[in-house]
Amino acid sequence: MELTALALGLLGLALAEPVSRLLASARWPARDPVGALLLWQAVGLGGGISLFGAGLAYGLSPLGDSLPAAGSVLMGAVAAGEFPAALDPLHFGALILALGLLVRLLSVLLITTARTLRARRRHRDLLDVLATPWPFASGTRVLDHPVPVAYCLPGRSSRLVVSAGVLDALDTAGVVAVLAHERAHLRERHDLVVLPFVAWGATAPFVRGMVAAQLAVARLIEMRADDVARKLCDPTELATALKAVGGSAPAAALSSFTDALDARIERITAPPAALPVTVHWLVRVVAVALVALPLWALLIP
Repeated sequence: MELTALALGLLGLALAEPVSRLLASARWPARDPVGALLLWQAVGLGGGISLFGAGLAYGLSPLGDSLPAAGSVLMGAVAAGEFPAALDPLHFGALILALGLLVRLLSVLLITTARTLRARRRHRDLLDVLATPWPFASGTRVLDHPVPVAYCLPGRSSRLVVSAGVLDALDTAGVVAVLAHERAHLRERHDLVVLPFVAWGATAPFVRGMVAAQLAVARLIEMRADDVARKLCDPTELATALKAVGGSAPAAALSSFTDALDARIERITAPPAALPVTVHWLVRVVAVALVALPLWALLIP
């Protein structure tokens, strides 16, 4: 199992740093945001499985030739109230490090999720007091503020919000176009797509690849929402509306405004060609492989 541990460790490190940075700087994701988001999720999940699995496989390698066999030996020893004699300090230390990494990843994810949910709940309560319903679009509230801003608060009790500045700057069709973008975020639960990468970046902010992953995924969900809205609205109307919505949304929200707005508007009005069919499916096959291969390496008898 030591060779398996080495291979998984190298794969996990590669996914966390050079692969993430290369994928973040690639241009093809703009031609297939859905495929790129699937690939990013596979990079994150596959990287986590690989790094944890590397420590687990190396730590348990003295107990058997495969992880299931070694796990059975360990469980038998624990049930008998004994410490496995074959588990020397080096391998035991690797096992502790692997478990520490898992605890670290899960705890940061839970803390990040709890903070995000708490901030959204507080902001939702404020909106229910300060904002008023907009009669032209179901579930939309208007905030009395002169700066044009539109955003959504995801969750079980989601909210669509536009400021009075948006209503002053845009006609009804323009507001509907912006809301179509925000509804795409809510319908496809982009908040759940982004959250693991926020936690991943917080786990090791000194690793450039993890930070690049968070920024790249944030750009891709905006592209995806733009694509959905473009199918429902006139592209020129959508581009004009997004250009007018230049205010900053609260941190707990998903906002249609980003620093890359000019590039997004150009992409809306002149969409890039779709990826060739073979490349389209290759991206998805690679995404599945990045998760399946580490699991297969760990679980084969």
